[in-house]
Amino acid sequence: QVQLVESGGGLVQPGGSLRLSCATSGFTFSSYPMSWHRQAPGKERELVARISTTGGISNYADSVKGRFTISRDNGKTTVSLQMNNLKPEDTAVYYCSQGWSSWDYWGKGTLVTVSS
Repeated sequence: QVQLVESGGGLVQPGGSLRLSCATSGFTFSSYPMSWHRQAPGKERELVARISTTGGISNYADSVKGRFTISRDNGKTTVSLQMNNLKPEDTAVYYCSQGWSSWDYWGKGTLVTVSS
């Protein structure tokens, strides 16, 4: 079955960096766009970044543009999110998902806390 497992979350100070990874299995990874979403306490889940099947196209939410970079390794069937210059408002559970504009499968998420 499809499995998406996020890792790399943690506590970081404002201005710091984290790299999230999502290990996948159970589907032909190279055939699917992949996305990262996040959900902050008391807020709705929002799309953060997405990447095409080859990695040639990526989109970002305005709030993270220029600070976050999504990438994928089709050989290792992983998708990553490099997060730089983190801000307290980036605090959220981050989810890996399969798809571009609709998402059928999700990981369980990894918590990112940005605080001094």
